[in-house]
Amino acid sequence: MPYTPPPARPAAPRHRGRLRLAPLAALTVSAVLLVPVPAAASPPGKRPVATGYGGAVATVDLDASRTAIEVLRNGGNAMDAAVAAGATLGVTEPYVAAIGGGGYMTYYDAKRRKVYTVDGRETAPLAMRENSFVDPSTGQAIPFDQAVTSGLSVGVPGTLAQWDTALRRFGTRDLGTLLRPAIRIAERGFVVDQEFRDQTAANEARFRDIVPTRKLFLPGGRLPEVGSTFRNPDLARTYRELAKRGPGWLYGGGLGREVVRTVQAPPVDPAAARNVRPGLMRDGDLRAYRSRTPEPTRVSYRGLDVYGMPPSSSGGSTVGEVLKILNNVELGAGDPVKALHYYLEASKLAYADRGRYVGDPDKVHVPLKELLSDGFARERACLIKPDQAAAAPVAPGSPDGDYRPCIPPGGTTRALTYEGPQTTHLVVADKWGNVVAYNVTIEQFGGSGLTVPGRGFLLNNELTDFTLQPPAPGAPPDPNLPGPGKRPRSSMAPTLVLEDGRPKLALGTPGGSTIITTVLQILLNRIDLGMDLPTALAAPRATQRNTPDVFAEQAFIDRYGTALALRGHRFQPFPGPPTGVIGAATALEFLRPGLVQAVAEPVRRGGGSALVVRPRW
Repeated sequence: MPYTPPPARPAAPRHRGRLRLAPLAALTVSAVLLVPVPAAASPPGKRPVATGYGGAVATVDLDASRTAIEVLRNGGNAMDAAVAAGATLGVTEPYVAAIGGGGYMTYYDAKRRKVYTVDGRETAPLAMRENSFVDPSTGQAIPFDQAVTSGLSVGVPGTLAQWDTALRRFGTRDLGTLLRPAIRIAERGFVVDQEFRDQTAANEARFRDIVPTRKLFLPGGRLPEVGSTFRNPDLARTYRELAKRGPGWLYGGGLGREVVRTVQAPPVDPAAARNVRPGLMRDGDLRAYRSRTPEPTRVSYRGLDVYGMPPSSSGGSTVGEVLKILNNVELGAGDPVKALHYYLEASKLAYADRGRYVGDPDKVHVPLKELLSDGFARERACLIKPDQAAAAPVAPGSPDGDYRPCIPPGGTTRALTYEGPQTTHLVVADKWGNVVAYNVTIEQFGGSGLTVPGRGFLLNNELTDFTLQPPAPGAPPDPNLPGPGKRPRSSMAPTLVLEDGRPKLALGTPGGSTIITTVLQILLNRIDLGMDLPTALAAPRATQRNTPDVFAEQAFIDRYGTALALRGHRFQPFPGPPTGVIGAATALEFLRPGLVQAVAEPVRRGGGSALVVRPRW
């Protein structure tokens, strides 16, 4: 059956009313060619904070941010700009963002004053089973690095279907128009910075073993030099053809057949010793793919409404559960150690529940309503001791609707499933008040390592987000086992915060399973600890994901480690990748009607780029 696009909904009329936001008491504190060019640590004009009017964007990349601003200045809305920026990131951030991957969007529609989501998560082939990653000779999951660099790890890409759905429902421009800036950059090239070179170097060994990947990213057999210009004419040609043919070219057309051939017969150098397993994807898997538009998660926190991405992502459910738990205690800037203690302990509990209950809701039962209920939050909150950290891992609770105070949870917990920490996040707001928070990914830096020959993009390794080893007989069921057509659990958490029905904050980050804690910590910093948004985003981070040790950036350990250790928390430096760095967030805040502040990282991963249409001088 050929690809059938989702039914179009008439685009929302552009909202010309003014936002009316009362000030918050808690928020009052302020084939590729390399051409040598002069070296530069980062492109000129890359700034982490911008404040102004007419629309705003924050991404990790100056070219992507400029693309979004170009779309906004030419009359496009926030969704148009987000898609155009995502396409540009496929050029300039090819190891984390590509049409060979997927992602999640949350969207505030200013006309309807409502939050929507668009789920472009990859799906497993219909031939996949819960033991597909198990070596029959050992009964154990294959080595993780072999699972990653394989056709077996490649999920059915969802990005193009997601863009199609998002533009039909919420956009005002067609995909072909929005691809033009990315095509221009792919042809002309972008300046290689240290981050791009480092990401290439981290993948060099496996890239050398995959013929089209070596040709694309190691031209002449060398790493790209910092300051050189990197061009990708193959991707420019692919985008041009996509503009003509539309998403059906992937979902049942010629491009899809090329993807399937790459997955089934990975183009490995015959001289390479690497074991690159073939995948299970078939043409019918692409024809069957559909993006989803589920209802967002929503919780109230300190008088604000926090919206997130529902399962198959665990972002909205776990962020929401932690905030519901924290609602049961007063926190404030006067005692940051207390606030951080409760944040770490609530995260520990919520990650236990995430591992036990959250998976693809089309394939397993996810008790989402109960996980986000007041009763369950109170039952979990009463387990937190104000002066003593619980020994981790803690067991999951029972979101069964029968809640009593301080009843210890039963059952056993499960080890944290590995998720690659490499993705990217962007935020966009337009002059009408529409807002997008968008995570796009191919999973690890470099995804599966498999480049579609002649097409200029890598394929994802998202299926390694599944639990690769089925549980032992008699163990609790695992909601995140592989299965036919199933979406692997994610932690991506594009988050929107509303005050009185109007946008106040939008934020998100890369980081695998640390995404959730980074989003939570930025919210805690901004709402409870009274930091302004740039400070909240730049502050040092720690992540507690129900593990015996808290992993943290060194600056966090230096600032809070001693005081939190007195409450029983044990710290280790975050191992990365990159070593010692948690996340690379982007965010924006509506400071008053029409005035938006966009914020990106000042330092992490080379810093990000924030821009506005009309700066406030």
